[in-house]
Amino acid sequence: MTRSYFGTDGIRGRANQKITPELAMKVGQAAGLIFNRDGERRHRVVIGKDTRLSGYMIEYALVAGFTSVGMDVLLLGPMPTPAVAMLTRSMRADLGVMISASHNLYEDNGIKLFGPDAYKLSDETEAEIEKLIERDLTSRLAGPQHLGRAKRVEDVRARYIEYAKRTLSRNMSFEGLRVVLDCANGAAYKVAPEALWELGAEVITIGDDPDGFNINRDVGSTAPQKLREKVREMRADVGIALDGDADRVMLVDELGHVVDGDQLMAVVARSWRDEGWLAKPGVVATIMSNLGLERYLGSLGLTLERTAVGDRYVIERMRERGYNVGGEQSGHVILSDYSTTGDGLVTAMQALAAVKKLGRRVSEVCRVFDPLPQVLKNVRVRGPRALEEDLVVQAIEAGKQRLDGAGRLVIRPSGTEPVIRVMGEGENPDLVTSVVDDICDALTRAQAA
Repeated sequence: MTRSYFGTDGIRGRANQKITPELAMKVGQAAGLIFNRDGERRHRVVIGKDTRLSGYMIEYALVAGFTSVGMDVLLLGPMPTPAVAMLTRSMRADLGVMISASHNLYEDNGIKLFGPDAYKLSDETEAEIEKLIERDLTSRLAGPQHLGRAKRVEDVRARYIEYAKRTLSRNMSFEGLRVVLDCANGAAYKVAPEALWELGAEVITIGDDPDGFNINRDVGSTAPQKLREKVREMRADVGIALDGDADRVMLVDELGHVVDGDQLMAVVARSWRDEGWLAKPGVVATIMSNLGLERYLGSLGLTLERTAVGDRYVIERMRERGYNVGGEQSGHVILSDYSTTGDGLVTAMQALAAVKKLGRRVSEVCRVFDPLPQVLKNVRVRGPRALEEDLVVQAIEAGKQRLDGAGRLVIRPSGTEPVIRVMGEGENPDLVTSVVDDICDALTRAQAA
């Protein structure tokens, strides 16, 4: 399906260039009309955001759009994406909106939409919204007496903290754990430290002083170096790195080693299997997850189902086939018993619960398999058709022949940036690196031609 606005994770782009006030208002009007079909009652939408400067501009433009078609708006302020999803359902809203560009830097922003069931919208509903964005909606605006109202909601932070804590057993305590928490100067800079402290942990925070410009800048799950240094400096038991909207997480063990989403899925799957909590004997992950994860799960008698890249595709497969653990190597981990989207804080808490239950160090509990050598490189391109260039097609085919069953290639356009992602995996790291480099070189030369 050709899309003009929506990518794999909502609408995203440069603030005030692609993501303009005009576009945000049109999204509010279009989505509001679709979810405001029952004229017998007041309809409501909840709107959360991360800490980007452009969030103010987009927030108020969305308010104008939604209220102009008769929807009431509840403004949550800075809140994690999973909190917005949870509150959409908890507050009986017809629609939830998160203003965020996730792990991107402050110059970008985005709009993510959740339906009344707290799940991201289907491709079909997004297509309906796109059609309405392109139309003149003047005739469908609400009359003066039917305009919506907007207000800020003050108690939502405590509601989310309590929700997160309730995902653990009643007697679980993190007392005795020294935790360094990196909030990425993002949406969870208040709720995450409070939740972990209330559970008994000693919490040392970094990346908890947002100024509108520093979200994800040298901090967070995509830049864990400062966290690694702080964990070693403070002799902490564990480091937790969230991203800008806190729907993904990475851990750092006491030795300073990064624990990615694949390892976290393995930890949760093993723990939940032992507790009898797995809905089905397996995990759902994407084509990017390491083969080491698949082999480890197999040793536990569990399967790994793979999907296209994007947490929405993982969630769709989980719902379709009844799995309750899934996610991505990047740290999006979906625990569907608790959440309808990735929740970095809840995932970290489940991993810490496993650590406490076993009474061992994080490095012993959270590194459960040795990943196969994997190389991922990005090449900036003018568009996804770069993969159709003869030079690139030939390089990809040559790479497959060189790997000859001893590894795999995953080459795909990003859903959020104008880049082609080239990933190679195999037993021989030198061979994998050489294959990936050749394909990246072909992409670069094809763009220059």
